[in-house]
Amino acid sequence: MSRNVRVIVVNTDEEVASDLRAVLLSIEGVKIVAEIDEPALLGQALDQFPAEVVLVHLDPTPAAMMDVVAPLIEQRKDQIAAIAITEDRDAELVMRAMRAGMREFLWKPFPPEQLADILQRLATDAAASGSRQLGRLIVVVGTTGGVGATQLATNLAVELAQFEHWDAAPRPGVKPRVAVVDLDFRFGQVAMQLDAQPTYTIAELCESHEAIDPQMIERAMCKHSTGVHVLARPADLQQAESSSAGQCAAVLAALQEHYDFVLADLPARFDASARSVFDMSDTYLLVFQLMVPAVRAADRTLTELGRCGYAPARVRLVCNRCCRDGAYLEESDVEATLHRKIDFRLPDDWRSSAVAVNMGAPLLISAPKSKLRQAYRQIALALAGPGQPRGSQISDLRSKRQGQAAAESEERLEVGAPGGKKKRFSLFAGSPG
Repeated sequence: MSRNVRVIVVNTDEEVASDLRAVLLSIEGVKIVAEIDEPALLGQALDQFPAEVVLVHLDPTPAAMMDVVAPLIEQRKDQIAAIAITEDRDAELVMRAMRAGMREFLWKPFPPEQLADILQRLATDAAASGSRQLGRLIVVVGTTGGVGATQLATNLAVELAQFEHWDAAPRPGVKPRVAVVDLDFRFGQVAMQLDAQPTYTIAELCESHEAIDPQMIERAMCKHSTGVHVLARPADLQQAESSSAGQCAAVLAALQEHYDFVLADLPARFDASARSVFDMSDTYLLVFQLMVPAVRAADRTLTELGRCGYAPARVRLVCNRCCRDGAYLEESDVEATLHRKIDFRLPDDWRSSAVAVNMGAPLLISAPKSKLRQAYRQIALALAGPGQPRGSQISDLRSKRQGQAAAESEERLEVGAPGGKKKRFSLFAGSPG
């Protein structure tokens, strides 16, 4: 899929949520901009989040779901494509959905490839209509505090902003528009690490009751001398407490329409805000060091991402302060523990790193010839270049790391199964068990 497709998911059945998320995020270019478990909120989501597709899981009460979503879809059938999923084969239900403007109707179970083909076709239609290609959202998450995630996010943003040749450039010599966003609303240090003095913060965008337009974004961003635009954390803790997951997702969705790359510095957590960011991401950079607490946290994060259906192919492991010091763990042992290879390595250059932090300057300025700066640049080149794997293989729908709970959730419903045990209906035909 050459273009992004933004999807709003409406689903009240928690048992199929991870399956549905896993399949959607395994399709190249798909971004989930909102997951709604209360159908009455669909109208608000359609007003708040720009999207090309709304995917409605009608079960377990198809008629009641249609009562709520059909009028909303009918009002917007010329602006957004609607897809319905159900196991109910009632002809009247199908006719009602078609009259409301549903583009596609899928009966469960169906092969995941069928959904992928539909989204591919919708992406092609969006490209033909001349819609702007969305910017890439790169999320940087530290497994524990102090592993270097914020410095990685800020320096990657700076390096990306210097490129004159990158795979989505409209023409040679045009540098990308790059934003870095501080999603640690309480104690974030993105602005400090770039010595930025913001007048406005992400709180102003989150608190907006109107759709976020380019003028609002330009006013909220702090422009750095390297070309990076900085969106700082809220100025006080009261503002931080009042910002919701939905507001955060709306801001990121708007930024992706305005910038070519959006770097998000996300603290180590797995709450509703974090999940909404993972839904929209093209790449997650998981940062750790060769220390037992960081590796254990990385293992737990990978397990949880897999259990909840997030695409493992979008995760990149970044090992910071790699060295041969005997006090650190062996890389081979860490890779065996995490069941995957380390994707990027940052050298142990404590002096250059500390000087940059204390100066409030990226390494491009404070130590342009250092090995650490060169490592940042190499990661930026890998992220900006073509052919970034995004989990496009349907056969890799779920991480092999999913636990017993996920395995049990994939069981099928068999009425009158041996022993009287009932199993849940499978959302997808041919889903790996």
